[in-house]
Amino acid sequence: MIKFQNVSLVLGGRTVLSDVSFEISPTEFVGVLGPNGAGKTTLMRAVLGLIPPAQGSIAILGKPAIRGNPAVGYMPQLRGQMAHLRLSCRDFVAGVVNGYRLGLPVLGKADHAEIDRVLDLVGARSLARRPVAETSGGERQRLLLAQALIGKPRLLLLDEPLISLDPHHQRSVIELVKSVQTELGIGVLLSAHELNPLLGALDRVMYLARGQVALGNVDDVITGPVLSQLYGSEIDVVRLKGRIFVMSGRYDVEHDEHRHDDGAGHHHHQHSHQTHPGDA
Repeated sequence: MIKFQNVSLVLGGRTVLSDVSFEISPTEFVGVLGPNGAGKTTLMRAVLGLIPPAQGSIAILGKPAIRGNPAVGYMPQLRGQMAHLRLSCRDFVAGVVNGYRLGLPVLGKADHAEIDRVLDLVGARSLARRPVAETSGGERQRLLLAQALIGKPRLLLLDEPLISLDPHHQRSVIELVKSVQTELGIGVLLSAHELNPLLGALDRVMYLARGQVALGNVDDVITGPVLSQLYGSEIDVVRLKGRIFVMSGRYDVEHDEHRHDDGAGHHHHQHSHQTHPGDA
């Protein structure tokens, strides 16, 4: 599904990924994790063909990554911008049919059938007539997922779909994505700040830090030695009651990253692993 071969990605003069190679198979569910600035969004933008590699090659389904690839569905972080939309949920989903982004497209019978299909897939048919502004955070995630499924993509890229959702809604989103992935037999790359909500749904985990990538089973990647090498500092991995905590000294790395990225103002400068913000 995805093949990175000796890929380096450079953004604003900064090397975000450096000589990275990996492969992801067509029906895998891969969680993408790593500290703020590690390049999770940049990696997805490269898969979308929006950022050409400075070095190496990126192939999607055996062909070079290109802009507007119909085989790839993308779910961006848009919830804040959705809070004031008065258009209906159905019109919101319809807005991406045939590539339209501004204004409402003129839809044919097949287009209406496609909108019904994706609304049913994500369990959102009952939301169709409701204004987007009157939906909850979890419901907006369903609408964004429905948009990403328009056109029957083979690969879904989901950029931080769990941010600012409570644990119950996080579980609902993961269960929904997993059920859609299983039903359609497609691949999923889902970026997140924290591993625990993804446990049980993932096939493999991809951890990014300091320009490098570790990809494998959770038990192989989320270990003290592997993450210490990635971060360039001492990392401890603690497993407790089915949960996994990634610790730098007495700080929970993932928890602190999550608070910082949500704009709560808790930024611990003691973290030697934290890099430039702005590219979660």
